[in-house]
Amino acid sequence: MSTSQTLQAAPSTLPPAARVQGGVDALKPRLVLLLAAAAGFGVATLYYSQPMLGVLETHLGASARAVGMVPMLTQLGYALGILLLAPLGDRYDRRRVILVKAGALFGALLLAAVSPSIGYLLAASFAIGLSATMVQDIVPAAATLAPDASRGKIVGTVMTGLLLGILLSRVVSGFVAEHASWRTMFFAAAASVAAIGVAVWRGLPSFKPTTHLPYRALIGSLAHLWWHHRALRRAAFAQGLLSLGFSAFWSTLAVMLHGAPFHLGSAVAGAFGLAGAAGALAAPIAGRLADRRGPELVTRLGIVVATLSFAAMGLGLTMAPHTQLVLLALATVGFDLGVQATLIAHQTIVYGIDPASRSRLNAVLFVGMFIGMAAGAGIGSLALAQWGWAGVIGLAVVSSLGALAVRMWPR
Repeated sequence: MSTSQTLQAAPSTLPPAARVQGGVDALKPRLVLLLAAAAGFGVATLYYSQPMLGVLETHLGASARAVGMVPMLTQLGYALGILLLAPLGDRYDRRRVILVKAGALFGALLLAAVSPSIGYLLAASFAIGLSATMVQDIVPAAATLAPDASRGKIVGTVMTGLLLGILLSRVVSGFVAEHASWRTMFFAAAASVAAIGVAVWRGLPSFKPTTHLPYRALIGSLAHLWWHHRALRRAAFAQGLLSLGFSAFWSTLAVMLHGAPFHLGSAVAGAFGLAGAAGALAAPIAGRLADRRGPELVTRLGIVVATLSFAAMGLGLTMAPHTQLVLLALATVGFDLGVQATLIAHQTIVYGIDPASRSRLNAVLFVGMFIGMAAGAGIGSLALAQWGWAGVIGLAVVSSLGALAVRMWPR
């Protein structure tokens, strides 16, 4: 059976719980927890490989360059999946789309676990990225089920699960790979996705498609949404600029800490990632504030917090190394909180534009965000090589101010 036929299978084959249409009554705390867990375990599959690259190089007998393509192909698959597969949530029952992708992700993780060579692992990595876009169906599902008055809070709670999945995935995979093996990590990841798939099958209600456009027209409608909704363009531009500075920081932090005057290892750089947990846990608070005071205010507050945090890092350049590290950790909490709060507010804005196009609107927003992250990784590395850590901080401050200018620009 083809993917299209699978997605269009008759609703009568679903269990009773799944035949309930989305709505306020369907969104119980247990379901919110399920969506948050599904988002966390789904997005974590994108990052499990990163701490294991050294182990993979040794065990597979591959070059560092070939092994370095594992995370690259994973992210590339994810970016393409957001653009080409995430819009399917508007065309088909979003619950069924999530289940099909969960099945594909389970298979891709198993292929990674049993890969006999780097070639198989690279193919599996690309497939993992494509199918992990189930996460981009879960967040619009939460927005659709949530009542208007608490949509920001619900989306923020689900995003907390997603962000914790990103933050903790590297810690877990590094530990498992060191004490067991990299194959064990991929097998465990496959098991977690299978468990989530079963829980979604049993607990998530079905969703009525909001459009019957053919696939080509569905993808083409992304351009229509972009040109006809200024709020979408502003959100994508602002989040993209903010993500540029965010990515520039994280892509160069380990290199900076490794050099003078710190001479610290990668474990310390990984520990900085735990500081981002503060931003993840603050996501529901940002959502509640967006519900009560409006998402526009939250976007500006979030960007200001991020900008001031990056600027504080610049002040730390004049301090003693120990003091600079403390300030760097505190500023990391601040800018991560600001970036995540802004993302929650932007999602609230975007999901309110057109309820029938939430999957496509979400796809456009995240494509803009990932373009910013990709640019930040590249430009950040160049800035570090040319001007040192001060150049990276300057880039982050300027890009954050650009995001603030987009949000402050008169409507």
